[in-house]
Amino acid sequence: MADVRLENIVKYFGRLCALREMSLQVRDGEFLILLGPTGAGKTTTLRIVSGLEIPDRGEIYINKQSMKGVQPRDRNCAFVFQTYVLYPHMSVYDNIAFPLRSKVWKMDENDIAQRIDRITSILKITHLLKRKPATLSGGEQQRVALGRAMVREPQLFLMDEPLSNLDAKLREGMRVELKSIHKKLGATFFFVTHDHVEAMTLGDRIAVLNQGSIIQVGAPEEIYSYPSSLFVAKFVGNPEINLIKCEVDNNSLQLKNIGVSFPITLFPQLKNKNLPQQILLGLRPEEIILTPRGSMKGEIYLVEDLGVDKIIRVKMNGMVLRIRIACEEYFHVGETVMLDVDTTKAKFFDPITEKSLER
Repeated sequence: MADVRLENIVKYFGRLCALREMSLQVRDGEFLILLGPTGAGKTTTLRIVSGLEIPDRGEIYINKQSMKGVQPRDRNCAFVFQTYVLYPHMSVYDNIAFPLRSKVWKMDENDIAQRIDRITSILKITHLLKRKPATLSGGEQQRVALGRAMVREPQLFLMDEPLSNLDAKLREGMRVELKSIHKKLGATFFFVTHDHVEAMTLGDRIAVLNQGSIIQVGAPEEIYSYPSSLFVAKFVGNPEINLIKCEVDNNSLQLKNIGVSFPITLFPQLKNKNLPQQILLGLRPEEIILTPRGSMKGEIYLVEDLGVDKIIRVKMNGMVLRIRIACEEYFHVGETVMLDVDTTKAKFFDPITEKSLER
């Protein structure tokens, strides 16, 4: 398979800087997710790895070999695009066989048939081989596009939001399929998405990208529980993290707008830290606890029943907190509740630099 290393990649499109001194490593056999909003530079990164774009500065290495001057066809990468790009006049079989019949491969038809049989068995699309793309569902077309990439047996898969055109149910099913395919092939997957749920469920590691720069790289649990910046904390998680303005005063944390204070010693994350006078307290919805002995009081103004759990929104002196509770708990709009926080999981950020204060 392949390991990929990007070193200080810079890419401009006119005056727009798409990638800013970007450095990243994708390990051999890893499923690495590049996560970020639209315009962050995700697709540009994949195109540079594949050779479809040339960086203005920096180096790309695949299996420790520099890709400077190496043509896309010689990099042994398979690119799976957001749109399926299937040939409508060809059968599924011919669409998958197409790259193996090219001037580069010129593979024998018997060998092609063996490869297609193996790949379509993995993808569960053997029964579709005689059909045309127009007769297939979105999920089936996506499997055909994956098959066309897999049949080449590349050392590296580059996937640019391949599930974004599918509906929610199909996306969930294809996530499971992709994990299974990755395990069976043992290949290196470099996968782009803007969907944090997709990133959390698929990735061995996640690299969060914004405005052309890598913000944080880590395992899904690390990205979610220990965000390095305010951007990562807000981008990953649904509902979004609660942010409360605080002031540090005489070893206590004063929660502005709420009128509550906590001793700093309650928060082990802040031990021996040199704190600014103002900080932002970040609490995931599941890190706020409803309890009769809570230190904060609020009023419920919205209850969202999601089936497996509920999200309630609580007003506190004009501020709204989002709280996740179990599905069997019942509250009604207008009810007064008492709240507390899970102090061991709270996150803290500098409001000026927006960096985590725990690092």
